[in-house]
Amino acid sequence: MSIKKIDKIRSDYKRSEINFNNLPDCPIQMFQSWLECALQCDEDSAICFVLSTVSDKQLPTSRVVLLRDITQDGFVFFTNYNSKKSRDIEVNNSVSANFFWKDLEQQVRILGETHKISDLDSDKYFNSRPRKSQLGTWVSKQSSIISFSEDLNNKIEDVNKKFNQKDVERPSHWGGYCIVPKKIEFWQGKPSRLHDRLIFYREDNQFLLMILYYFLTILS
Repeated sequence: MSIKKIDKIRSDYKRSEINFNNLPDCPIQMFQSWLECALQCDEDSAICFVLSTVSDKQLPTSRVVLLRDITQDGFVFFTNYNSKKSRDIEVNNSVSANFFWKDLEQQVRILGETHKISDLDSDKYFNSRPRKSQLGTWVSKQSSIISFSEDLNNKIEDVNKKFNQKDVERPSHWGGYCIVPKKIEFWQGKPSRLHDRLIFYREDNQFLLMILYYFLTILS
């Protein structure tokens, strides 16, 4: 079987560009605009991003998670608080997030600090989930080793009986995090690899905007 050499794969980006003469005052506003376009192209994939954390042994780990909310503070995702990512965040809450929207030839890279959201907000999202997903949070021991013989379906049935005729409560080991951005980079593919790159840095509750070698101050 013939396999194309990966060093010969080429693609020239030419679908869009960043209008540097009409930039929003806040990068979160710009992100929301880009996300809206991505949702129109591919709703399921648009909210996927690569979350990277660093362990207490300084070992990086990356995985794909789902964006579930955008607030004035940052970007919200949900997970098991006993998971590998959560254990990493406990010792080092600096994380990076990477969105890539292939159809738009766009990428957004975020560097920030991660904090747990309020129990009230975690409850609100948990209550919006399908019941089977709610039951799964009680059974899943994320990032833990289990036996091949362990039957998770039976465990889900046991939890379902526990909450028979009742709403499923959110377990205390499951909830949300918010990534509060310190740096956001917007990348737009351009022809001949002359890509547009726009970087916002947060300092003292305001964002500094960098376009190539030019600096502008943008209030957050």
